[in-house]
Amino acid sequence: MPKKYVDLETLKYILYDIHKLEDLLSRERFQEHDLESLDLFIDSVKEFSDRELFPYFKEMDETPAYHKDGTVIVHKQVQKVMHQSGEMGIIAASFDYKDGGLQIPFTALQAAVYVMDAANNHLPGYPSLTQGAAELIVEFGNEILKETYVPNMLAGIWGGTMCLTEPQAGSSLSDIVTKATPTKEGYYKISGQKIFISGGDHQFAENIVHLVLARIEGAPKGTKGISLFVVPKNRLKEDGTLEYNDVMTVADFQKMGQRGYCTTHLGFGDSDDCRGWLVGEEHKGLAQMFLMMNGARIAVGRGAAAISMAAYRASLQYANERPQGRKLTSTGKKNPSEKQSLIIEHPDVRRMLLLQKSIVEGSLSLVFLASKYHDIVITATSKEEKEKYHLLLEMIIPIVKTYPSEAGAESVDNGLQVLGGYGFCADFSLQQYYRDIRISSLYEGTTGIQSQDLLGRKVPMQNGKALELLVSEITKTILAASKDDELKQYATILGDKLKQSQKVLSHLMPFAMKGNYERYLADANLFMEYMSIVVLGWLWLEMAVDAKKELTNTNRKYSEIFYESKIHTMKFYFKYEVPKTNSLVESLMNDETLTIKKDKEHII
Repeated sequence: MPKKYVDLETLKYILYDIHKLEDLLSRERFQEHDLESLDLFIDSVKEFSDRELFPYFKEMDETPAYHKDGTVIVHKQVQKVMHQSGEMGIIAASFDYKDGGLQIPFTALQAAVYVMDAANNHLPGYPSLTQGAAELIVEFGNEILKETYVPNMLAGIWGGTMCLTEPQAGSSLSDIVTKATPTKEGYYKISGQKIFISGGDHQFAENIVHLVLARIEGAPKGTKGISLFVVPKNRLKEDGTLEYNDVMTVADFQKMGQRGYCTTHLGFGDSDDCRGWLVGEEHKGLAQMFLMMNGARIAVGRGAAAISMAAYRASLQYANERPQGRKLTSTGKKNPSEKQSLIIEHPDVRRMLLLQKSIVEGSLSLVFLASKYHDIVITATSKEEKEKYHLLLEMIIPIVKTYPSEAGAESVDNGLQVLGGYGFCADFSLQQYYRDIRISSLYEGTTGIQSQDLLGRKVPMQNGKALELLVSEITKTILAASKDDELKQYATILGDKLKQSQKVLSHLMPFAMKGNYERYLADANLFMEYMSIVVLGWLWLEMAVDAKKELTNTNRKYSEIFYESKIHTMKFYFKYEVPKTNSLVESLMNDETLTIKKDKEHII
């Protein structure tokens, strides 16, 4: 096992110095917190992760969750992490005081859970999904639902899930057929199947509160006929005891990665005795669920960023310890009498390590950016401020979900390559990180769905205002970097990439205006990749601007080499990653309809 799974120094630098967490604390909602208390919160989660998560990372992969006698058997640490996440306030952290929460900034909470994700990505999903389900009840449920379920969920005593997917309805949620039949007692009888339900059941759960999308009899077809229900595994009787609610665990999916994080197939109402309670209004279920989806998509990006961080630390440790080969001499040959070099001395290994570092730290900055926008939206003091940051958040969400997932997988792949043959072996953790991160581009809307959301919904949003605001934010950093002799060339490059994106959109938009949306969105994935690289280039340039400033400060917080490494990594990103946009533009501007016009028989 590697010795280190997270770089806490870099995490705090990006959180405090780049994204200015302290600025959020001046807002009324967060005024009872200060940097010292939040720093202690993050440190306590790190100590908890060192003790209760990281040591079990490999073991949970080797002893995966499995279905037995109508339940799912999971690792014993699931129970401990759930309960302690409740006791430490991790689940309740961002909730209102009145709902039993701590009103900690969402951004600070993401930093803490990122540490947990990096330590052992098989465990944080259990409390995180419980938090998400409780948020839905608090936001849309009546007082009875809140009082009945939320306290035990925030305490980590009861779990929570979100049940959307069905065998015939994955990305196409309009095809949901799970049925809700009203009764004169006020509850609904639920019947149907849900699949791929993370944390759906386990032997330690006294109760699991499922948030289920279902269709009330007679509801309109499509997404407008979907409602949201609280459907507990065990319902509460009048005397306060629990009784079985006809929610059956049919199976647990055996997966490529994240094997300790159970993924279940649930059956509701097999004996016609599954009761559900409506959350909010009829037929508003999908809209309610998707109001919470921003947080879920940030969480997926955060988890992927954390896995790639842990993989990077493992490969960096190996590169600093593994002697192999010798450096070339000035003659172009190696001196066999010299001692072997550590592999970190070889340029190609350094390239792979720097690629990881650029993706890992850039992704972390992206996660904090989205989280900060979320915090500003919920604490905005004016309509103008709320609208601005809502639009910025909407623009960033598909990118924060996608880039850490896709580029993170590439990063872990390079980490595995650093280890050579050992990277392919079970004794080393890189192969596990490689398997674990693969799900990230599938969770909460695949990369294809996110790409269509970015180009199809977010770019045209309010006649392009969301994109305009993002360009404006990037331009501020470009202007700041332009004033520095060392950084101005990178500012020019980034500015050119922004102009190039406008040319691409000017080329694509006429297709949408003529109603040819299939052509407009055919290469949305390429546009996502382009915009992701631009946004990461922006975030790296922003770090370089700060690092340059701090290098002139005699009272700087971090070492000289720390700041120099940020500038060096920015330069690496601009040399090796930013130029990839050129080939993307070439493809985006090419009007050959190779994925549209031909019959499917051509794909043989």
